[in-house]
Amino acid sequence: MSKENPRAIHLKDYRVPPFLIDQTELHFELGEKATLVKSRLQMRRNPASGELDAPLELDGDADLTLRRLVLDGKDLAPGDYLLESDTLRLDGLPEQFVLECVTLIKPQENTSLEGLYKSNGMFCTQCEAEGFRKITYYLDRPDVMARFTTTVVADKDDYPVLLSNGNPVEEGEVSEGRHFVTWEDPFPKPAYLFALVAGNLERVEDSFTTASGREVALRLFVEPQNLDKCDHAIRSLKKAMAWDEEVYGREYDLDIFMIVAVDHFNMGAMENKGLNIFNSSCVLAKPETTTDSAFERIESIVAHEYFHNWSGNRVTCRDWFQLSLKEGFTVFRDAEFSADMGSRTVKRIEDVTLLRTAQFAEDGGPMAHPVRPASYIEISNFYTLTVYEKGAEVVRMIHTLLGPEQFRAGSDLYFARHDGQAVTTDDFVAAMEEASGVDLGQFRRWYEQAGTPRLQVSDAYDADAKRYTLNVKQSCPPSPGQDRKAPFHIPLAVGLLDAEGRDIPLKDGATTQVLHLAESEQQFHFDNVPCKPVPSLLRGFSAPVKLSYPYSRDELVFLMSHDSDGFNRWDAGQQLAVAIIEELIVDYRAGRELKLDQRLVQAYRQLLADTGLDPAMVAKMLVLPSESYLSELAETVDVEAIHRVREFVRRTLATELRDLLLEVYRRNRSDGPYTLAAEAIARRRLQNQSLGYLMALEEKEVLALAQNQFENADNMTDAQAALSLIAHSGFEAEAAAALDAFYQRWQADTLVVNQWFTTQATTPRDNALETVRALMDHEAFELANPNRVRALIGAFCSQNPVQFHRADGEGYRFLADRVIELDRLNPQIASRLLTPLTRWRKYPPELSAQMQAQLQRVLAVEELSRDCYEVVSKSLA
Repeated sequence: MSKENPRAIHLKDYRVPPFLIDQTELHFELGEKATLVKSRLQMRRNPASGELDAPLELDGDADLTLRRLVLDGKDLAPGDYLLESDTLRLDGLPEQFVLECVTLIKPQENTSLEGLYKSNGMFCTQCEAEGFRKITYYLDRPDVMARFTTTVVADKDDYPVLLSNGNPVEEGEVSEGRHFVTWEDPFPKPAYLFALVAGNLERVEDSFTTASGREVALRLFVEPQNLDKCDHAIRSLKKAMAWDEEVYGREYDLDIFMIVAVDHFNMGAMENKGLNIFNSSCVLAKPETTTDSAFERIESIVAHEYFHNWSGNRVTCRDWFQLSLKEGFTVFRDAEFSADMGSRTVKRIEDVTLLRTAQFAEDGGPMAHPVRPASYIEISNFYTLTVYEKGAEVVRMIHTLLGPEQFRAGSDLYFARHDGQAVTTDDFVAAMEEASGVDLGQFRRWYEQAGTPRLQVSDAYDADAKRYTLNVKQSCPPSPGQDRKAPFHIPLAVGLLDAEGRDIPLKDGATTQVLHLAESEQQFHFDNVPCKPVPSLLRGFSAPVKLSYPYSRDELVFLMSHDSDGFNRWDAGQQLAVAIIEELIVDYRAGRELKLDQRLVQAYRQLLADTGLDPAMVAKMLVLPSESYLSELAETVDVEAIHRVREFVRRTLATELRDLLLEVYRRNRSDGPYTLAAEAIARRRLQNQSLGYLMALEEKEVLALAQNQFENADNMTDAQAALSLIAHSGFEAEAAAALDAFYQRWQADTLVVNQWFTTQATTPRDNALETVRALMDHEAFELANPNRVRALIGAFCSQNPVQFHRADGEGYRFLADRVIELDRLNPQIASRLLTPLTRWRKYPPELSAQMQAQLQRVLAVEELSRDCYEVVSKSLA
């Protein structure tokens, strides 16, 4: 970097704001070349601050042009204030005052997609975390909450729809074909929850009647061509509203709830009060263009953003170190919602899979941080899986320790006590403690300590005393800034199975007992155990830990067949497959012939043959551990060996189970119309999982099945599954034909074209990188569109390990080139792309040296953003 290294911001330095804003009035004159923003702030000194003579320092941005500044009706001259690139400072202010400010901004030139910008001709905003300072000078921090009134003025023909937070209170015509709408939000909020949208949009409308009988208008705004993709989001919203009333007693509080779909968006969605702005990929859906998984994801995200109305908006964060206060809690809420809407076990498997592969890797990498970080350089870098997913697991553990009734009492107290406030994770835990009477003092370490705890479990059985004993040791490896970790309070859910596979009754006759692990080493005794049991450990994945117990392969097969805990049945299968694959990797490196343990074949045969099992569960249990998960488990990642061995296992299973897989595929094919019913989704998943194995055989007969499915599918789930299998197969001519046909049919649909890009970016073929480079010149690719970048560049670098980690290092060079290019356009997206390079310590010397060299290239860039500087500098430290 050419300037001084950016300074870190520390939690320990938090101070209450010296000033508060009671009322914020905004007036936007939207223009084609520039936009004029007028703000009127009713301000006062904060009585809670000890800085009685502190100057007022408003946050701003180098791209703001200050046109006018007025204090209590008096125009200020440049000598009356200090204006720097990102700060506006005023001294000697009274106890109360009104500050008016006029700024000029250029949304059309804003490629960072923060603040106010344009997407496909539509004005929209993204203000979390610090985007509002790109709009006007303000106290842009979450603990400054004000009531907002916003007036938006624009050309009526080009921007007939003008939206902001709250309820509309006035609208009308102004001169020269322009019109205005004024919005009033009665609830105080920080600036990061401000939203504005102006565009030529169509509206889909519905309504919801709350538990108290209030009628709420539901409005989804989209571009005209997307009108037929709104029904699922509206249904999901109504389900979420009803669920939140029933489970948490939370009722919606405005007259209108609005959602807007935007193509250019850095995140998935944003919970701006009353006006949620969504990445179009997270809200638009119909069967012809949307997969089952995407339907489920949309339902979850719509719910997540709605749930934020209370866990994030009505009660918000005091500072950005507390980000998991709203995100972790809300991810837990949306996960429970999704579990209630579908299969609880399948949902838990999906969440834990993400946690183990990606969040555990984050915990073990250079960007490891506690759920409540102690410092940051750029807050955008801390919208991480640790804050979101691990934060949700921390809330889940509180739910496990307290039980559902006491947890509900704690959440009720939390919302009642802190409504309209900006608070901390400690306030959340304190409410749970007070409502339940449970001491969570030691449990708070989950918010303070980084890393994934490791549990080593051994056991003993005394046949004479009929006593079974579990010995549990916990530890946590060092992480940046934390060499030593104090013991965590860990809820360890345990069941015991007898020789017939039946649950042995435990305390109070229950078949699952939650053990409280709070010391570095503990013993737990179970009396009246009639025989030596097989333990079912960490049921439901009751804590985000790595657990080691010396299961034999026969015991894992036994648990796969008999465990009453669905998650642990699946996990036993994963452990069995991992043990076998890791042994085969050793053989592969030694040049020995590979032979598959028949116990895995028999376990899969039994799964496929049992028609009484839930097809969704069978489909999940048939999924081999991913290359990413196997890499996370490895001390040193041998990318080639992992890929080759996993493919060998897949082909061998397909060979030995070919007839049964064909039978399962045909049995689960449906000729009827597409439905989103859980049973139909489960059948499609099992059908496509079976086809995936069969395609490993590279047989013309199986290829014909895939081509028939691709050509005749009436839904994107089946079409995309078949396309991916054909495109990734050895049938190159057929793959090219299918990809071309897919593009020709769907080229006008941006979301489907994203899938087309990803399918090609993730091919294991040796020419994958060359294909990606060529696709960057494709007419449909746009570097300024984050969805396109994630679909092509992100997918190749994060989801295609065997080709990204090429021995010649060209994959690393490609990523560094793209990061450098994107950093000038959109630093948030650039920094998020860096993750694969940051894990260089996990790879052999010949690869890690090349990864480090590319990180050094990025670090040497003049005017590197804070976003990228933080990630790269910490990675190389």
